[in-house]
Amino acid sequence: MYVTVPSDFDLENAQSCIAHATTALPQTSLKAGAHLFREGDEVERLHQVTSGVLRLTRLLEDGRRQVIAFGYPGDIVGFPSNGRHHTDCDALTDVHLQPYRRAALEDGQGDPLLHKNLLQAALREIGAMQDHFMMLGRKSASEKLASFLLVLSSRCGESVGPYTEIELPMSRSDIADFLGLTTETVSRTFTHFRKNEIIALERSHTVIVLSPEALRAVAQPED
Repeated sequence: MYVTVPSDFDLENAQSCIAHATTALPQTSLKAGAHLFREGDEVERLHQVTSGVLRLTRLLEDGRRQVIAFGYPGDIVGFPSNGRHHTDCDALTDVHLQPYRRAALEDGQGDPLLHKNLLQAALREIGAMQDHFMMLGRKSASEKLASFLLVLSSRCGESVGPYTEIELPMSRSDIADFLGLTTETVSRTFTHFRKNEIIALERSHTVIVLSPEALRAVAQPED
């Protein structure tokens, strides 16, 4: 999951691979904290998240970490780069996964529709990655965090009366490393949103969106 326009993700369509696949492997599970793969491992399987949340990260040469993306239900992780994984991937929560053979992406002879769906998912990831890079370079801290919360609200928010509740399985440090900010800036921005009654913070991992209109105004300010 990258910070893109939340309305452009269709979970039902994204999971069509699972519904149709005639060559799907048995579903697997992963406990919170366990690694699905590590950077440099040979790609043998692609995995579609059916429940839970994954974290994809890379370490820079100086030891700093970059969170590349989060894998939410419907997302497919593990697309190869020269046949190998280009990130580490671990589970932030208990996760259930639908694996697919790498050959299903590279060869459409076994299941042409699955092959097409996987290619479309790879193209969506490339587009979302480009949007994310643009966001990292152009948006302010408030705009970045507001965009992030809007995407999560659309993807996994739960209605609580007139409001939307979001569970954040990731830490403030994870969010900072994803948005290209410091942990202190992320914490201050959360506090700013709370004081302006845009959100409420029930617990450190629970955000309630009180005013989605105000959040959208922050994320996409008028010129």
